[in-house]
Amino acid sequence: MLEKIQIVKQRFDEVNDLIIQPDIISDQKRYIQLNKEYKDLKQIVDKGEVYKELLDNISEAEEIISDGSDAEMVEMAKMQLDEAKEQLPGIEEEIRFLLIPKDPDDAKNVVVEVRAGTGGDEASIFAGDLYRMYSKYCSDKGWSTSVVSMNEGTSGGFKEVIFEVSGEDVYGTMKFEAGVHRVQRVPQTETQGRVHTSAATVIVLPEAEEFDVELDMTEVRIERTTSTGPGGQSVNTTYSAIKLHHEPTGMIVSCQDQKSSHKNLEKALKVLRSRLYELELAKKQAADSEKRKSMVSSGDRSAKIRTYNYPQGRVTDHRIGLTLYDLQNIINGDIQKIIDELMLAENTELLKANDDVI
Repeated sequence: MLEKIQIVKQRFDEVNDLIIQPDIISDQKRYIQLNKEYKDLKQIVDKGEVYKELLDNISEAEEIISDGSDAEMVEMAKMQLDEAKEQLPGIEEEIRFLLIPKDPDDAKNVVVEVRAGTGGDEASIFAGDLYRMYSKYCSDKGWSTSVVSMNEGTSGGFKEVIFEVSGEDVYGTMKFEAGVHRVQRVPQTETQGRVHTSAATVIVLPEAEEFDVELDMTEVRIERTTSTGPGGQSVNTTYSAIKLHHEPTGMIVSCQDQKSSHKNLEKALKVLRSRLYELELAKKQAADSEKRKSMVSSGDRSAKIRTYNYPQGRVTDHRIGLTLYDLQNIINGDIQKIIDELMLAENTELLKANDDVI
């Protein structure tokens, strides 16, 4: 492990020198990449220093015990040895996880799309519940959210809601939410008190930077329309809503959240870039699936990932067989405990796949 830490330290020193070079600073894409790499490597280097210090403490204590000339020193050395040996496995495990190759997309912001699935009005209400759950979770994490577009359901909730999330390592956390979410409860519209099963699909797209996707604007048709639905005085009077038609793929992206046409265009382009980036990502994941098929973040939109059962107050994540009887807190945004378990499962998979790292 010391050899691996030393290799990381050499690269860390290289990156440290590179990020102050004028030609790197002027190349925004390269500068951002190197800064991210610097931050990731620094974590390993810092843990490596702690690890080396523990090994030195063990070596020093063993020497004193071996010498045995000073009884008091030997007693202190035994305590130091026990303490260092107790801490060592934990530090080794942390370094093993840090040495797993990072997904460069994990640091990105995201565009989240929540869409009502089977279940009619109840599915729309559930999509609204999921949107509120994520909004509360993001707020608790100190992340900012911004709605891109929404299509409200006839009895509440949303047929579809698209929103951006900005913060630190957002995609690395939110990617585990992608898939089909199922709810089992008595709908507001049910008169016989029967439990129904409805569903909503969550799509999590890593937000594409301009340099991630070469978007040819000659292939994009921009349609400006008046906003629809609830809003201020400008609704239905100014052509601020934007609809983008991407001719090669047939993708259509709408944004009417902002009063400014320019801001709506900016947001819509961001979503379009992210969807195009996801197409490339899906191709890469398909190619990589021969090597490794992750059970927790495969990106498969059709996969049923979680059930929220109201009569039993139960939430079950089907990917890892996790069941929690804490539905009210979870639907109110307390999903970190589920994400932690999913991250642990994925890291364990990655460790198995990267045993040759150490």
